[in-house]
Amino acid sequence: MTQPAASAIPSRAITHRRVLAIAAPIVLSNVTVPLLGAVDTGVVGQLGAAAPIGAVGLAAVILTSIYWIFGFLRMGTTGLTAQAVGAKTGAAARDEVAATLQRALMIALAAGILMVLLQVPLIDLAFRIAPASGEVEDLARAYLAIRIWGAPATIALYALNGWLIGSERTGAVLMIQLAMNGLNVGLDLLFVLGFGWGVEGVAIATLISELGGAAIGLWLCRAALFVRLGGLLDAVALREMARVNTDIMIRSILLQASFTSFMFLGAGQGDQTLAANQVLMQFLSITAYALDGFAFAAESLIGQAVGARAPAQVLRAVKVTGAWGVIGAAGLGVSFFIAGPWIIDLMTTAPLVRETAREFLPWLVVAPLIGVTSWMLDGVFIGATLTREMRNAMVVSALVYAMAVIVLEPFGNHGLWAALMVLNAVRGATMFALFPRALRKAQGSP
Repeated sequence: MTQPAASAIPSRAITHRRVLAIAAPIVLSNVTVPLLGAVDTGVVGQLGAAAPIGAVGLAAVILTSIYWIFGFLRMGTTGLTAQAVGAKTGAAARDEVAATLQRALMIALAAGILMVLLQVPLIDLAFRIAPASGEVEDLARAYLAIRIWGAPATIALYALNGWLIGSERTGAVLMIQLAMNGLNVGLDLLFVLGFGWGVEGVAIATLISELGGAAIGLWLCRAALFVRLGGLLDAVALREMARVNTDIMIRSILLQASFTSFMFLGAGQGDQTLAANQVLMQFLSITAYALDGFAFAAESLIGQAVGARAPAQVLRAVKVTGAWGVIGAAGLGVSFFIAGPWIIDLMTTAPLVRETAREFLPWLVVAPLIGVTSWMLDGVFIGATLTREMRNAMVVSALVYAMAVIVLEPFGNHGLWAALMVLNAVRGATMFALFPRALRKAQGSP
């Protein structure tokens, strides 16, 4: 039976039940992503040496840094899709929502092919920027040479997930993530612990799971893919997509450069610190992905409210999703305080890495509450497609972060973690100051 294409979702109250119905699958889906990174780290950690842990972590950071440049496809597609759903009905909604997905997938395919073609200079540049010990670099290069072939599938998943979130089909997002990550974990255990393939085994497992996830996503979105559209290349729509995506891309480059610089600066302090930071970054990833579940709900609901020109609904969405974000942040901080040492021990058996990670664990206990405002307001600005304001806020935050690094780096790894907290605090403050523009846009004001 053919699945119906997305159509307008009737306007209805923004309740806690509705927010949780959108957010719960996303929270579950997103939590599996850093958990997968933790499994990768944990599997190579059973080898009992710091170099494989550092290599997988450094290589993953390099790929993530590149992929996050294309994260605009997830965010921009969600905002544009949600606004189309809120503004239009019937065939008009079906066509515009389908066109948004098809345009995004065209960009994803081109970007993925470009990454594969440019893999050698990209990898060489990464290691010029982030030199590591000879053993770590050799292992990381082997990992990257395998993973890079999944670029078209990985970037396409940004577009597919963004479209599904904007259409309030978050259960489908969960289905993709569970299938992909379940396959990855199983292959990790088989290839690394079973076959003894080491770092290369982790890379092969991830590559196969990325291809499988993209295939599932295309199948779930198949109805929109086969809508024949006369306006697919509409100049006005393409310009709007280009504007939104360019702003988000600049913001993503700056944000990822900030996080990447943190790992690179940590690498300069030795393999033990690099490995410990990689273990602790899994905590930060769990925090970001868990809170993003509520931010994604805000994207969908605020996008629909802006499309329907309903400022009261924008305020309601911010209040309800924001409340759940704060609850989630507090819960994560308490969990890290109680279970953090046990999680560290689970992810690595190297005694010095465990000791070093425990020293810096307190930063991860406070990180969720420091970052919750920035993560939630990301959702607000994406849904409203206030991407220029989002970009400008990130420019300010990146400059403040750079100054914080200069001031705090003499304090060693504690100084680097403090600078990272400054980054998230400033992001939240700058976007909060710009929030009234979301209400003006919902009112139809420029």
